[in-house]
Amino acid sequence: MRVLVVGGSGGIGAALVRCYLDHPQVVEVVATWHDKPGDFSHSKLLWRRLDVTREDQIAALADGVPVLGRLINCVGVLHGAGKGPEKTVKSLDPAFFLQAMTVNTLPTLLLAKYFGEALKREQSVFAALSARVGSIGENNLGGWYSYRASKAALNMALKTLSREWRVKVPRCCVAALHPGTTDTPLSQPFQGNVTPDRLFTPERTARQLLAIIEGLNPELSGRFWSWDGAELPW
Repeated sequence: MRVLVVGGSGGIGAALVRCYLDHPQVVEVVATWHDKPGDFSHSKLLWRRLDVTREDQIAALADGVPVLGRLINCVGVLHGAGKGPEKTVKSLDPAFFLQAMTVNTLPTLLLAKYFGEALKREQSVFAALSARVGSIGENNLGGWYSYRASKAALNMALKTLSREWRVKVPRCCVAALHPGTTDTPLSQPFQGNVTPDRLFTPERTARQLLAIIEGLNPELSGRFWSWDGAELPW
């Protein structure tokens, strides 16, 4: 089995790469990085630089991966350059909103556009890291407009893709994954109210996600899964 981890140099991504390198059925892991190169190597690991917002780069990467068993997109943005989750709509910044959509939503669709052929050749999984706050059904607190909207849009993209691929890529399971709060730079500014038992190391998160991914099959395509295996409402 060949695995592609997009965002493989990040906290969760790097931990997932290491998990798959230890998987007995994996023959190769292709891992991508953008700003920070991966800092470890392995005989089964290929690092590739990738800007996930660049369609030409995704197309070029796909040209070198003819068969794929797992594709997991771990790229996401929550804050940066003085911008973060909005507490009120008056805090909304158009540029930051569009950046959230560009990074959190668009790349998964571009990856699907170019890797569908590779994923159809064997039973496979196409997954992206979403977030529980992207669930419209569970939005009881409000706020976080850009992040919520971009993850809700990602969820809709994955659900729609699962419908199309039911016919076109019938051996692939499409999944949205909520990893839980993980101790990475993305979540660090917002960990104050997280109890220790719900703040996961990247290694624990990766093991939990791996268990979910490897338990999927095409009949389960088009669903939204939490880190503990529970199905979440859209």
